[in-house]
Amino acid sequence: MKKIALIGSSGGHLYVLGGKDPHALLDEVVRQATAAGFEVSHIAFVAASTTMDHITDKTTAALWTMTPDGPAAGPEATLEEANRQALAESARLAAAIRAGEVDALVMVSADPKGTNKEVIAAAAEKKIPVAGTGGTSMADARSAGANVVSASGTTGTTNRTRAVGYISAFASTWKSKYTPVIGKATEVETGNIWKRINFRSIMMGSLPGFIAMALVLAIGKLPFLKDTVGPLFDVLIAALPVIVAVVAAKQVSGLEEVGIVAGVVAGTLSVKGGILGGIVGGIGAGILSSYLLNWSFRMRFPTTTASLIAGAIGGLVSGLVVYFVLAPITLWAGNGVRTLIQTALDFNAVLAGAVAGLLIWPAIIGGVYHAAILPIVLLEMETTGNSFLGAIDMTGLVMVSAGITLANIISPRQKSEASIAAPGFLVNIGFGTFVEAAYPFMFADKRIFGTALFSAMVSGAFCGFFNARGTAYVPSIVAPTLSNNPIGFLISMLVAMGLACVLTIIFNRTAKKKEVVAEA
Repeated sequence: MKKIALIGSSGGHLYVLGGKDPHALLDEVVRQATAAGFEVSHIAFVAASTTMDHITDKTTAALWTMTPDGPAAGPEATLEEANRQALAESARLAAAIRAGEVDALVMVSADPKGTNKEVIAAAAEKKIPVAGTGGTSMADARSAGANVVSASGTTGTTNRTRAVGYISAFASTWKSKYTPVIGKATEVETGNIWKRINFRSIMMGSLPGFIAMALVLAIGKLPFLKDTVGPLFDVLIAALPVIVAVVAAKQVSGLEEVGIVAGVVAGTLSVKGGILGGIVGGIGAGILSSYLLNWSFRMRFPTTTASLIAGAIGGLVSGLVVYFVLAPITLWAGNGVRTLIQTALDFNAVLAGAVAGLLIWPAIIGGVYHAAILPIVLLEMETTGNSFLGAIDMTGLVMVSAGITLANIISPRQKSEASIAAPGFLVNIGFGTFVEAAYPFMFADKRIFGTALFSAMVSGAFCGFFNARGTAYVPSIVAPTLSNNPIGFLISMLVAMGLACVLTIIFNRTAKKKEVVAEA
């Protein structure tokens, strides 16, 4: 039986997408591995009490390890102490890998340059397959020589989809048969329901719906499909409040199908309030359905009746409140955000684009992107199917990252860097994501970091000049078709990639010449 080890942490962005419930996260990996005939033999997972993006002196954590009874948490301690424990556990795991006791490694928002450095080194030495999520950590692991067979960011993922992704990658590598276990949740999530309310998590979970809307908009522009597919855009716009309400109700309630039904009911009644109305309705439905289910059990109602009350009444009451009271307020708030952005563009579009481009890299590195920028992008997309900040995302992040990685394929400082850069370039071009692939090169040379900022700023100015709106998270070759100005957006994308590529090549060659002179 193949044995798998898991390392990592509850992460920053991951925390709001399942990392705050380490038992569910780890149990899902164990469950999917068992379904494939594999065994999770080792775990070194640091679960913090809050997102790693906002740690304080009061942040606590626990080290989860594998026991005969399954994943189990150690005593709660300070984050610093938990990291020390994880370092010791990682050393033992590295020894196990070198001894041939581990066949594959899963990374979940791991720390390849710190706590997990020895494990990654051992995995690279033994060439065992590595799969994981967390854009920065996976890029660092690949830079360290790890045999990465599957890498992804965390946006839009769940504990289940991540676990299925890891195990599918290993099954494919080992030519093993594997059918994912989907199953049904049998228990309600525990914990403070108010802590499960997270605006950015709701928006990111709803991202596929917005991408679908953008694709329909692009397809509907084709002359021979304009009359048949074109009207579907308005249908999808009307459905967006329902989508966000379902995601909100499910996340807040923790009730799986019951929460989904409550969200559908609330979202349908919240359509007039826009996507903010849908979010408010969904959150209300999640809170009410959870409360009503517990109340029903206390009243000793049958389980079926309790579920019906929770899903139907919870969704209905919340939806009616939005319909009759809150819809005008939420609609005004959403329009206010869009008006603010348009005001900046009307004042000076080129300057607005340049500033947005300059700040986009510090925003994603500092953890602000997922908390603020992505939700604003989706608010912009609510009415038009594309977004100005979405265009900045594609040009300033995705295409700049593609340019930097392309340069390191064409003219790397060291030959080994080409193999590190190639996967990142292909993912950025093919899927419009994984901008973290440029991190190893940006952080290794301040000039490359400056190149990223400068290229993003210039391409942002071009977006402003052309008044181009678009979206990321789609293949780069498709992105221009989703824009209000395809030619202008395409030019902006090419400027971003071309400028980043040329400057990176120049700096790489300059650095190589200095190294040759120094050696002489």
